[in-house]
Amino acid sequence: MTVTAPPVDQDRLEPPPSPAGRGRRLLLRLAPAAASALCGVLLYVSFPPRHLWWLALPAFAGFAWVLRGRTWKAAFGLGYVFGLGFLLPLLVWTGVEVGPGPWLALVAVEALFIALVAVGVAAVSKLPAWPLWAAAVWIAGEAVRARVPFRGFPWGKIAFGQADGVFLPLAAVGGTPVLGFAVVLCGFGLYEAGRVLVEGRRTRAVRRGAAAAAVLSVAVPVAGAVAARSLVSDKAEDGTARVAVIQGNVPRSGLEFNAQRRAVLDYHARETLKLAADVKAGKVARPDFVLWPENSSDIDPFANPDAAAVIDNTAKAIGAPISVGAVVEKDGKLLNEQILWDPVKGPTQTYDKRQVQPFGEYLPLRPLIGAVNKNWTSMVRQDFSRGSKPGVFDIDGAKVGLATCYEAAFDWAVRDTVTHGAEMISVPSNNATFDRSEMTYQQLAMSRVRAVEHSRTVTVPVTSGVSAVIMPDGRITKKTGMFVPAYLVQDVPLRTSKTPATQLGILPEMALVLIAAGGLGWAIGAGLRGRRTAAK
Repeated sequence: MTVTAPPVDQDRLEPPPSPAGRGRRLLLRLAPAAASALCGVLLYVSFPPRHLWWLALPAFAGFAWVLRGRTWKAAFGLGYVFGLGFLLPLLVWTGVEVGPGPWLALVAVEALFIALVAVGVAAVSKLPAWPLWAAAVWIAGEAVRARVPFRGFPWGKIAFGQADGVFLPLAAVGGTPVLGFAVVLCGFGLYEAGRVLVEGRRTRAVRRGAAAAAVLSVAVPVAGAVAARSLVSDKAEDGTARVAVIQGNVPRSGLEFNAQRRAVLDYHARETLKLAADVKAGKVARPDFVLWPENSSDIDPFANPDAAAVIDNTAKAIGAPISVGAVVEKDGKLLNEQILWDPVKGPTQTYDKRQVQPFGEYLPLRPLIGAVNKNWTSMVRQDFSRGSKPGVFDIDGAKVGLATCYEAAFDWAVRDTVTHGAEMISVPSNNATFDRSEMTYQQLAMSRVRAVEHSRTVTVPVTSGVSAVIMPDGRITKKTGMFVPAYLVQDVPLRTSKTPATQLGILPEMALVLIAAGGLGWAIGAGLRGRRTAAK
């Protein structure tokens, strides 16, 4: 009788993995996530107040390495980690006064958009010339994020980290979408160039098509930026205007800055009266007009004669119109309003902020948020209403466009001041709520990009700093410190010509979204054909 030996369990014969082996396996599994998070942090470091704009390129090169060839599930997770690494430190200022809850909730939602973009990047990464499709997918994600939810949140657009970079002139070509696209394309192209080079050394054969696509992905954005420098100019086209920017400071920072609203108004009046005294003494030339920040008078001057008297007396003392940022109530509506106050005629023109800030100036989902934390609803007791018309003040022939604070982040809110005749732009802001955080510098960089995008001088009067004067080429020529009273006076060029970005408006962004859609459609179609072939 033949006896058959039982089968040998080979797994039992293999020694169990050592602790070191298990550690290596764990590290290999965690390496992509760690690399993705590190790339996100690297992208954050490329943003102001640091001048390390070029770090965006290795950040996207590393992100491409992490994503290329991944499944959609892996790409979603890695993209979410990248988004957290980028947005958690970038947006930490949103929790300065209200605690970590809103900050973490905002980042958790915004990182979802980046995760979805990562899925798209992974999908197109197998296509020929994939950096082109992938960069367009990123810009498509930014386009969506700038519109939803609650009318969008464009903070963290790649373009806003490039105010000091070589790619900045591209803002004049196609606005923030083209500028951001060039940076992302160059970053992905750097990775692809390295990958093709390594592959060529290993196989001793270089695929010419892939190599050409990689080189062009880097060379075209750089060459385009060099060529676009001809669009950047700070020459006056309709004379100059002598502008005064007033930073009055606030009694205290944080959410309680407006607890002494009359003090804030008095501070800005006092600094303007100091300027008036210096003008009278011959130390400073008299300005053609004066720009105060957003919320420089949280007391409604139309309803409070004492506030109106302070503003009126100050305008008479300086002998020039003052643009005053005020909180006013009209027909039961609360408005964040800029008022042009003439020393002779009083209030003559107004502009109501159109892009009001969710959870700051109005509260979406108020019943739900109140159920979670009643303190949050008490911070925004009454919602601000939105204005409906672009703001362009005509001040003795000089046309000044207005984009109030948060509006500077939105392409349309700045552009339509120029299409309605603005020869310069003012971005009155109130950053006192965010203390000494990086928010002020991030917003200042936005204004620098807008200056180049539309070839206009941009002034930034802020309650507590940093206030600045920005030339049409993006240079800051004068600025204040933070939480100090100060005034800035400068002759600035008035310009009437329109850049391609101003003329084209939303079209470059739409074109990039269509490119992204085409790439995704191609990738999905190729995947379906591959599955059918495998099934046969």
